[in-house]
Amino acid sequence: MDSRPPLLILGLGNLLCSDDGVGVVAAQMIAETRSVPEGVQVLDGGTLGLALLPYLEDAAQAILVDAIETDAPPGTLVRLEGDEVGPAVASRLSVHQVGVADLIEAARWRDRIPPTLVLLGIVPATTELRVDLSPAVQAALPALLDSICGEAARLGFPLPPKPRHELSHVDSRQ
Repeated sequence: MDSRPPLLILGLGNLLCSDDGVGVVAAQMIAETRSVPEGVQVLDGGTLGLALLPYLEDAAQAILVDAIETDAPPGTLVRLEGDEVGPAVASRLSVHQVGVADLIEAARWRDRIPPTLVLLGIVPATTELRVDLSPAVQAALPALLDSICGEAARLGFPLPPKPRHELSHVDSRQ
């Protein structure tokens, strides 16, 4: 019997490189605006790479959230699952993605990869040195958040909105 925690939602990326930080922004927004049930861990993984191995190995299911380079237009949502995830992050140019590819391969090599592994993301418009998201990615962010919540619900863990009185610290303009 597998005793791993049921679900890890892991936001990845570099907040200093514009759209590359969308995974971290999404994870932060989920943690701030959604009621996260027991057994679900929402984690800002940033650019930590292999340092995240214990978290990934301890999860029974994982949703990774990141900027994903494809030929699609900026702001396009992308969903990859299982064996598609490793090659997708390995082909990226971002320095943190090398660490993510290594993270996935290390967990696989140690036979501790979560049985359910999903990568949700947005095609970035820019990864230049800036702390804000591009207009295309900012516009797609609500759809990404909906995708994360939908995926979590599909895996048996709905993430309902927090009651309004618990949102006092969240900027209402978001």
